[in-house]
Amino acid sequence: MAWNVFRFCTALRALGSIMIVLVIGIIGLTYYVVVIADYGPALFHGGLDSLVSFVVLLLFHSLLVMLLWSYFTTVLTDPGGVPPNWRPSIDEERGDADPLIGSEHSGSNVRLNQPSVLSDPANEGMRFCRKCNQFKPPRCHHCSVCGRCILKMDHHCVWVVNCVGALNYKYFLLFLVYTFLETTLVTLSLLRLFVAFFTEGEISGTPGTLVATFITFVLNLSFALSVLGFLIVHISLVLANTTTIEAYEKKTDPKWRYDLGWKKNFEQVLGTDKRYWPIPAYSENDLKRMPVLRGFEYQTRPDSDEFQQL
Repeated sequence: MAWNVFRFCTALRALGSIMIVLVIGIIGLTYYVVVIADYGPALFHGGLDSLVSFVVLLLFHSLLVMLLWSYFTTVLTDPGGVPPNWRPSIDEERGDADPLIGSEHSGSNVRLNQPSVLSDPANEGMRFCRKCNQFKPPRCHHCSVCGRCILKMDHHCVWVVNCVGALNYKYFLLFLVYTFLETTLVTLSLLRLFVAFFTEGEISGTPGTLVATFITFVLNLSFALSVLGFLIVHISLVLANTTTIEAYEKKTDPKWRYDLGWKKNFEQVLGTDKRYWPIPAYSENDLKRMPVLRGFEYQTRPDSDEFQQL
């Protein structure tokens, strides 16, 4: 019996609320172990213990605020959808479709007139979603879980119960960064207690606290290692100005038309105002003068058109 992929998509939608509860639960357990059971009481011991506890708690709460801010901004921000009856822009003088609207991965150089652009969804120079029954902007893909086309879709993430696309990719990237930093801090902070489990005969604390500490250490170590892998992948994608989907689709392309150089690629995601890089927000100036942040227009390499004609 063939496996119905749409049932799997339905299951992912149902899993969403559970994943948010799981994230909050892990954060709550970690907070109890680090703040209430360990470093909070040590803050009043005096001497070096108090200084170390103060530094750990300051870093812990600072990273936690940024993690939660980035996480819920990713969850609550629409990744970007295609408006109803959206149509590609047309060059009135030449009668051609905007070159950015062409099929990114077809390698074709089809020249279209206006009637054919708007009436022939199967035309290779256009991108048309048969599930949504509408045209798709460049770098847009259909998400079977969300049931709609997502602008510059990267992937559907069950952890954030949302698609990661043009309008929330920066927030997702920051969520990975702060999750890695927070879990690494917790792992290092609890390392001495974890080692004590296997080297010392007696450890102070109730059995419940010791079990919670052990579980918290293992969970945070696991998340730190796994998120590090995801973070390395997504940083490499940002530096190449591509997405997870596009990285797979462009394997046969010698050149990627949207690769503008690592610095400009970086700014395409985080913006040009460096003051806003560490927070899940953009400056008003960037939002006004950077069309890429709206998800419909993307700058291409100067030599991309010449290369396609070879």
